[in-house]
Amino acid sequence: MKYKVHRFEMRMTTDAQKLEQFLNGLKGEIVAIIPNVTPGPFLVAVVNFLLIVERTK
Repeated sequence: MKYKVHRFEMRMTTDAQKLEQFLNGLKGEIVAIIPNVTPGPFLVAVVNFLLIVERTK
């Protein structure tokens, strides 16, 4: 099996539909979605991007 890792830049508050379209457009099976979480202002967690692992044939 082969795997492909995609980096998806996003803002959690506004890019949900973009993420949905991206995930629905993948041909393989999604194995994992790994968020990059960093501390933001006022100790609020911020997700800068997602790593999406896709299993391909």
